[in-house]
Amino acid sequence: MASVAFIGLGVMGFPMAGHLAAAGHDVVVYNRTTSVALKWVEQFRGRYAPTPAEAVEDAEIVFSCVGNDNDVRQVLCGEQGALTAMQPNSILVDHTTASAELARELYSLAEERSVGFLDAPVSGGQAGAENGVLTIMVGGDEKHFQRAEPIMQAYARACRLLGSSGSGQLCKMVNQVCIAGLLQGLSEALNFGQRAGLDMDAVVDVISKGAAQSWQMDNRAKTMLRGEYDFGFAVDWMRKDLAIVLAEAEKCGADMTLTKMVDGYYSDVQDLGGKRWDTSSLMARLTRHQ
Repeated sequence: MASVAFIGLGVMGFPMAGHLAAAGHDVVVYNRTTSVALKWVEQFRGRYAPTPAEAVEDAEIVFSCVGNDNDVRQVLCGEQGALTAMQPNSILVDHTTASAELARELYSLAEERSVGFLDAPVSGGQAGAENGVLTIMVGGDEKHFQRAEPIMQAYARACRLLGSSGSGQLCKMVNQVCIAGLLQGLSEALNFGQRAGLDMDAVVDVISKGAAQSWQMDNRAKTMLRGEYDFGFAVDWMRKDLAIVLAEAEKCGADMTLTKMVDGYYSDVQDLGGKRWDTSSLMARLTRHQ
């Protein structure tokens, strides 16, 4: 068992830290909203600290999962940030979906302090975090991955080192591009079938057994048909992620025609009041005039 710290108790971090405690690790948590940290302590075995620096003082491995690049810099590099107090030979694992540039920056800062760093964004959404079956995409050094991977297994279905620092974030960008394009195609297919007068529950049952099958179809198609978008990964978060993708694509010259189009469609969903709707709400912009 390890002494660990977890920084950021949002919809993902709260259950992830809980799985670490349930696995028997000694967990100290920090959250910018103290009431959330106190709620976590009531629910799980562990302690909370009033600053990131105090949370990590005795930690062998520190996990963070916050909102964006600026949030990461604040809790890790700011005054009373985690990196100011981590012990030499400890490891920092950032689960935030952020830029590859930030990952490389943090790797260098950590190395200066004799601290290991892994960028390790996750996929699987809130349900995956709650059920402990996340997919973790990791960038960094093999020696640090070997130490951290057994601890991450507390909430992972799959965990893989994909290359040097930044590789985890780049893999997550690939993941988000695939999801965005797939959901747009699924939305158009379901809307087409409805307008053509088909029994779409029956259609989905049939085609989900063939080559059209996907996680999104299995888990979202029927709720999309009912116009239910009050769960899962929010549109605001997807647009944040796609902005990171498009910025990286500018650097490497990748053609992102479809991704730019779908990002614009998510902007339409935001205008419909769907900032916190699930990403499957691309369907809403197609059905709003039915």
